[in-house]
Amino acid sequence: MNGKHILDYPYGFSLSIFWRLKNAQMFFSVFPERESAVSVILKGAYALYSATYVWAKVLAHLEERYTEPVISAWFDDAEVVKLTDDTLTIYTPSDYRKDVIKRRGAAYVKDAMEELFHQQITLVVLTKAEYEAQKQAEKEAALPSNSTFFQLNPQFTFERFVVGSSNRFPHAAALSVASTPSETYNPLLIYGPSGLGKTHLLYAIANRVHQDHPDFKIVYVKGEQFTNELIESVRTGKMADFRERYRKNADLFLMDDIQFIAGKESTQEEFFNTFNELWENKKQIVLTSDRPPKDMPTLEDRIRTRIEWGLLAGIQAPDYETRMAIIQNKAQELGLELSDDICSFIAENITNNVRQIEGTIKKIQAHHDLDGMPLDLQNVKRAIQVMFKEGGSNLPTVDLIISEVGRFYSIDTSVLRSTLKNRNTAEARQVAMYLIRSLTGLSLPDIGREFGRDHSTVIHAIKKIEQQLSTPGSGLETNLRDITASINDKL
Repeated sequence: MNGKHILDYPYGFSLSIFWRLKNAQMFFSVFPERESAVSVILKGAYALYSATYVWAKVLAHLEERYTEPVISAWFDDAEVVKLTDDTLTIYTPSDYRKDVIKRRGAAYVKDAMEELFHQQITLVVLTKAEYEAQKQAEKEAALPSNSTFFQLNPQFTFERFVVGSSNRFPHAAALSVASTPSETYNPLLIYGPSGLGKTHLLYAIANRVHQDHPDFKIVYVKGEQFTNELIESVRTGKMADFRERYRKNADLFLMDDIQFIAGKESTQEEFFNTFNELWENKKQIVLTSDRPPKDMPTLEDRIRTRIEWGLLAGIQAPDYETRMAIIQNKAQELGLELSDDICSFIAENITNNVRQIEGTIKKIQAHHDLDGMPLDLQNVKRAIQVMFKEGGSNLPTVDLIISEVGRFYSIDTSVLRSTLKNRNTAEARQVAMYLIRSLTGLSLPDIGREFGRDHSTVIHAIKKIEQQLSTPGSGLETNLRDITASINDKL
């Protein structure tokens, strides 16, 4: 096997993954006819990724979450055989290992594929005898170049989308477009940071339109994939096929991460003409991006204005109530019984995006299933702290905590650090001391020095806050929750 396939992988893979890829040579010495199939470039859900690359990404993803020894115990001698849009086939020479993978590892592989590639797959595990008995598979696992539909993921529906104040508007806009394509908002752009549900809404539109209009041709493409396909079409002289696929064979055109075409002159020219033809023929266009068009300086004005013809719907990070609903829904889906205090702790500390929240629940499930971890608050706290350390997350700084407390109470940070005393300032200062102690573990004398006071003042402040928290209806718990969420958002 050409060593280039190994050396081209993105950095971040563990050494064991490298050797696992290298050991694929042993597999190909037994089944040489599979090398070309394994190295084939796939389109559709895994555009421009080789099957070996996808499998290596899955293993690296699993090792980051469930520790290398566990993953090695399951997949040490496993090699990828075939990958299509809905099936991943792997080979292991051991009947025992096959049974272990199917019983213990299959669910985690499926979760990894869904998280990395937004794709549900069936995992097929073959032993040597089974593989030898299998008919020779297709040499090319790629979808046909004129394919106008992509594999629907039934998990991404409107019914499974948790609606809250942060995403109610884009959800309503997406639902309206799906219910009456080309009649309400065309184009629709859903924008916001990564992991907040933009792709979920895109797939939900596709699912609903396919359900209501099974004859509709639905085209889905990522901005980066559109560029890559354009380059390949120019290189191979197949521009007519490219334009036929995106302009003539689309009743619903979905582009994810349109920001990737900004600054690419030829890609923007092709997208502009594609957009015009689709719009003039009353075909529905739905786009996503990580920012609104006005914040894409290298996006051509003529594209920006056409996007702004339609509706721009921003999606924000979920608020506390939405995070609670997401956690409870995901736990129920995974069969985990999490108490309200555990859900509340996760909601208060995992605030960046939906993907991070769902990933946290899956990691808790892994600790519970693999290590037998009891599902109580203290164990969950420890598990999440380990996740933060493994992910390289930093603790908030004292300056950040004081800044966010000051912003919440509308008090300048210099006033919080001063000796000025009044009721509002005193409470804010006590909250800041309490949060510094809770979130950083800084010593009492060190906290006191941040405010020009001794440790006894800090002790008094912490006790005062704890007393208020134990008093029903004080409202302080809600304040602390909001401030903590703002701090976490800045990390």
